[in-house]
Amino acid sequence: MNKSGNYVSNLSGDMEYKSFVPAALPPEIEMDEEMVSLLVEANKQIYALESITAHIPSIKLFTSMYVRKEALMSSQIEGTQATLEDVLDPTIDQNANRDLSDVVNYIKATDYAVERLKTLPLCNRLIRETHAVLMYSVRGADKSPGEFRSSQNWIGGAGSTLKNARYIPPNTTDMIECMSELEKYMNSEDSLDRLIQAALIHYQFESIHPFLDGNGRVGRLLITLFLMDKKVLSSPALYISYFLKANRVEYYDRMSEVRLKGNYEQWIKFFLRAVAESAEDAIATINELHRLHQGNYAKIQTLGRSRANATRLFEYIEENPIIDTVKTAQALDLTYNTTALAIKNLVSLGILSKTEGKTYAYSAYLRVLKKGT
Repeated sequence: MNKSGNYVSNLSGDMEYKSFVPAALPPEIEMDEEMVSLLVEANKQIYALESITAHIPSIKLFTSMYVRKEALMSSQIEGTQATLEDVLDPTIDQNANRDLSDVVNYIKATDYAVERLKTLPLCNRLIRETHAVLMYSVRGADKSPGEFRSSQNWIGGAGSTLKNARYIPPNTTDMIECMSELEKYMNSEDSLDRLIQAALIHYQFESIHPFLDGNGRVGRLLITLFLMDKKVLSSPALYISYFLKANRVEYYDRMSEVRLKGNYEQWIKFFLRAVAESAEDAIATINELHRLHQGNYAKIQTLGRSRANATRLFEYIEENPIIDTVKTAQALDLTYNTTALAIKNLVSLGILSKTEGKTYAYSAYLRVLKKGT
């Protein structure tokens, strides 16, 4: 057995296979100079992100956009083929394909979990409920949504079996025990820094792999939920999947390294870099969107009598950067003609631009958000 856990034999004869049981958290962590430096930087960036989210009036609006971006990135890590434009398309209700439904469900699961966290501690019940929302009526809906698995799963390429799997998580009995231990750890007092705890919790959850599908997405959402539960973050404004997607191979390799050699330290360092860069990127994005908001709001104030409806439309496009006239008129409770005039005014100011079909896009806003997608 190494520091990170041990392998257990299951079944016998030709059917025999070994599953991994991760050791309960926390392990002994050796803090070297590099880790301390990375930890200081990650906390500094989180503090800066929290400061900026506290002082920008329209932060809720920006956060709702981040949740969509994080949903897209986290789903893309799992191979989902969708773009930010797809996610923001006003005809999404009629035209959502299976890939897009995965992303939409991730957004719903995030909103659900953040709200549920107000009345429930971060526990296995909340994790299962969130999983049920994530998997509702999409690929994997036949794989026990909202329930921990009752059969063995494994990780490997297409067509892999228990014989040639890259990784085999704990069997069902051990998995239940491991999730119970993880729940206790998430709600315990630990002397380790919260960001190091978040790194350990994400690694542990991915190693346990308690669901038949959706483990990666739930595991990444768990990072945000844990940091919100511990009051490190006040909103889900940290989109760490951007970094993890850009470094996908290293992301999986570093978790494997913990299981193979018990080397938690290299995983924690990677995770702290991910947090620092993600927070820094979120700060830059918020600042850019805020400057865009201020500049365009000032332009709209030059419109005279049309200003009031143009301002309402502007507020609407910051939440819905791709619009069509009919749905926008319904949402704003304005006539079609009044809405069309407000759209025309924003086009004349260079805020909205006509796209293919019958939609208009807040292109400058989308350009900022699309980075990395």
